Amino acid sequence: MARGCTSGAPLLLLLVIFPHLDASQAVDQGLSDILNELWKLDKNRLKSGTDYTISLQGRAGYVSQGSNVARDYASAPLFSYVNEAKLKKIKTFSYLMNLLDNYEPSTGVAEKVTAEEIAENNLFLNAVLETDVMKRTHRYLVSKGHSQSDLSQFRNQLYNIWFHLYHRDRRGSEDSCGFEHVFVGETKSGTELMGLHNWVQFYLLEKQGLVDYKGYKSRDRDTPNKDDHILNIQFSWNGLVKPVGSAFVGVSPEFEVAAFTILFLASTEKTTRAVVNMDKYQVELVVSRHGRYIGTAYPHLLSTRRP
Repeated sequence: MARGCTSGAPLLLLLVIFPHLDASQAVDQGLSDILNELWKLDKNRLKSGTDYTISLQGRAGYVSQGSNVARDYASAPLFSYVNEAKLKKIKTFSYLMNLLDNYEPSTGVAEKVTAEEIAENNLFLNAVLETDVMKRTHRYLVSKGHSQSDLSQFRNQLYNIWFHLYHRDRRGSEDSCGFEHVFVGETKSGTELMGLHNWVQFYLLEKQGLVDYKGYKSRDRDTPNKDDHILNIQFSWNGLVKPVGSAFVGVSPEFEVAAFTILFLASTEKTTRAVVNMDKYQVELVVSRHGRYIGTAYPHLLSTRRP
């Protein structure tokens, strides 16, 4: 389903300003507006150069889909420094980190969810719901008829969208959920790396020597710098290569949950894509459904408007 502008003149203006856009990529102004509100409300977003430092190094090369051989254009890690003490002091980050070791990364292997892990899920969601970002998201979704005003019902809706287990590999048992795919990462048949679109998980895996950053992915209009909050990158995890991965950097968990939940609930299509102008970035947000739950969700940086 096409989203965004429908009249010829506004679309023509958009194509002049952003010549890489085509008719199917018209900017969704309504979504841009609410995401910019949430961006301004994201008080827990970390500051580049102060709370963390990244080292972009070289531009990564082409890797064919299915190949796990990639030349390394980055001899050092992506993250040179992260203030972990600050992360642990912010509830949503702290509770997020508690969840990252709760999953079996291989699809086809049933997840065993303990009572302790359910409690950790609930602590994370409760902390997210206390933030200004998610309070504004709730009001917005209620105004659009996508969520109930009752907070407990909204909380249950979020839990189902993100944490309900389902079959990703049809040969196995309930082996996946939206949260695992997006925030933790998964492997398929031991040959393919999937998901892993969260910067905190990337940093922690990199710190353990499990992730190897290969370089950034870009064209001229989206060449990144060290202060950017959205990156397209190439990396390997336990020897499996992600030819192009993308993630927000420094942003809070509540902002990611909010942005992807809004897009997920905006459509019933299998895959929903929307181009938004957010802060200084033009981004394509992508959410794919797995039935009534999130299958995957990620941002893809299209361009950056430098000051």
